[in-house]
Amino acid sequence: MLSTNWWIRRRQGGRREEDDGVDDRFSLPTRDDVQPIDTQEQEEMVRSYERKHDQQSLIWRRIFAGFLVGYAAFLIYSIFHQAWFPWELRYHAYFMDEMPTWMVIFADWVAVLACLFTVKGLLHSSSSYKRWMWYSCYTGSFLTIFWLYYMLRLPKFRWDIIWLPFGPLSGAGICLYVDHLLMESLQDIRKLRSYMYNYKTL
Repeated sequence: MLSTNWWIRRRQGGRREEDDGVDDRFSLPTRDDVQPIDTQEQEEMVRSYERKHDQQSLIWRRIFAGFLVGYAAFLIYSIFHQAWFPWELRYHAYFMDEMPTWMVIFADWVAVLACLFTVKGLLHSSSSYKRWMWYSCYTGSFLTIFWLYYMLRLPKFRWDIIWLPFGPLSGAGICLYVDHLLMESLQDIRKLRSYMYNYKTL
């Protein structure tokens, strides 16, 4: 059958270029058998996946941790500004008649702690550190309830400060999702390694 196809192509006489640009008029037909790769090649392939995953995981964790550190720095600026120049910031001035200044400062400090909890859990991929992100979610939930309560007491609901109740909670939730994706990828690589050793024992 292979020789028949080869003879037909020669009789047609046309140059049939393959995807790699090689003229097959001067090559005999071959049948590729599936050949398993040896142990060393399997090990090198899995290790390359592990190295690539470690690099990508470190990059993405640092990126999202950087966003949270920047948000925490902004909150610290708001705290000191509120302490030195009360109610000058617009997003704080909305609550001038609803709460004392120390409550605003306290809520912002809690938000800073929530962000730092998330950063601590995100920069360490071990499961023992993941609980810090959950602590941040609980703290962010408290802040969400706190700010929404006072926002609903305002004469007009202010959508421009919706980040106050949902900022830390959203940050913790997104970082938990990123950590989950990275851990899933790591589990796939570990599964690939286990398949490699299972194959070797056959």
